[in-house]
Amino acid sequence: MAAIEKPTGPDLQELDREHHLHPFTDHKELHEKKSRIITSADGVYIFDSDGNKILDGMSGLWCVNAGYGRDEIVDAAAAQMRKLPYYNNFFQCAHPPSIELAAMLQEISQPQFNRVFFAGSGSESNDTIVRAVRRYWDLMDQPERQTIISRKNAYHGSTVAAASLGGMTPMHKQGGLIPGIEHVEQPYWFGSDRSLSPDEFGIATARSIEDKINEVGPGKIAAFIGEPVQGAGGVIIPPDSYWPEVQRICDEYGILLISDEVICGFGRMGEWFGADYYGTRPDFMPFAKGVTSGYLPLGGVMISDRVADVLIDKGGEFYHGYTYSGHPASCAVAIENIRILQRENLVERVKNDIGPYLKKGWDKLAEHPLVGEARMVGLLGALELVKTKEPMERFEEKQGVGTICRDFLINNGLVMRAVGDTMVAAPPFILSYEEADELIEKAWKCLDLTQQAIA
Repeated sequence: MAAIEKPTGPDLQELDREHHLHPFTDHKELHEKKSRIITSADGVYIFDSDGNKILDGMSGLWCVNAGYGRDEIVDAAAAQMRKLPYYNNFFQCAHPPSIELAAMLQEISQPQFNRVFFAGSGSESNDTIVRAVRRYWDLMDQPERQTIISRKNAYHGSTVAAASLGGMTPMHKQGGLIPGIEHVEQPYWFGSDRSLSPDEFGIATARSIEDKINEVGPGKIAAFIGEPVQGAGGVIIPPDSYWPEVQRICDEYGILLISDEVICGFGRMGEWFGADYYGTRPDFMPFAKGVTSGYLPLGGVMISDRVADVLIDKGGEFYHGYTYSGHPASCAVAIENIRILQRENLVERVKNDIGPYLKKGWDKLAEHPLVGEARMVGLLGALELVKTKEPMERFEEKQGVGTICRDFLINNGLVMRAVGDTMVAAPPFILSYEEADELIEKAWKCLDLTQQAIA
């Protein structure tokens, strides 16, 4: 099919079917349903080619923190593109946006972070982590420290190294993984048998890291990586006891702590970073998504002085980098995005205003017969869909109840994501009280529709 000068929605669907391979997609299934074509967005809403107005309860893909339609971000990108659309940071060169953004990131991060390595995405950021961690221990004359501990059901990206770090079984089944990654239990209390209290469970789950360290050998462990809250795994909010115990274990065994801030960073939990929320002191913080509110691709890694000083003083040339490391337009967008978060106090708003307001409504969704648990921190929320509450019984996977609910939601003007039978949400920080009410009302309505459909 040839390109069309002014394509209609059906034209675009056909072009999409013939030429476009989507991420994480069963294309045979997609071709039967056809793509929903998103044509514009404003505030917290997206609009499709059929004219539907849809509340984006997922901030795109966990990233449009500042909301859509920010002319100041667009203007920052355009101004930078007119002045210097591209130059690299290789060959002893730099440019003002990458330098200024690096300094700005230092200001909003914990005091151990004074340097940043830029990448193009969260996956690239976590690939960088693997190389930097192993290079660090090599320079410390402990080259046998190669193993990185991660968690089952973790998501750290989809490149080879990032997928290996993650603990997603379907991704691992498709092969191509790198060695030296071990996976331990996730702090998913609702998904356990709930025989322990949440705090007991948090400590027990954290100690599975210690068990793995001793199983592999303390002298072989390089680092532990974890998302403060597991996002793509189903917004798994760990018990309060979990992260303090993880920090203790990392300190006791001298291993590096990596806080994956790709989703949690830049205000999503009501603090600049998830590490701030839980009081951890990581050695690395990979980031992406919210750094630009998704307006342009950008990722990076905050690297602590403990590591950076060794890489600089002992390492010579670090043979690693990307064509778009610190892209000038992306960095200009990130600078303006962070200024917006600061100027409009959006991080504080998540913590003290819209976050608590939405949580009140979210907690009420737990009263619905289908909801076994409603949990939320900041603007990260999850609903666990269950067959019965007393006793707690979950649906069989083959029923696809989460997918049924997701489809009702989108068809009724609300984007939420189904992770199995867990419905998750992460709306933009500019969400108003009225829009929060709309989100809750539509969620309840679609829970009702799902209940009727599976009866």
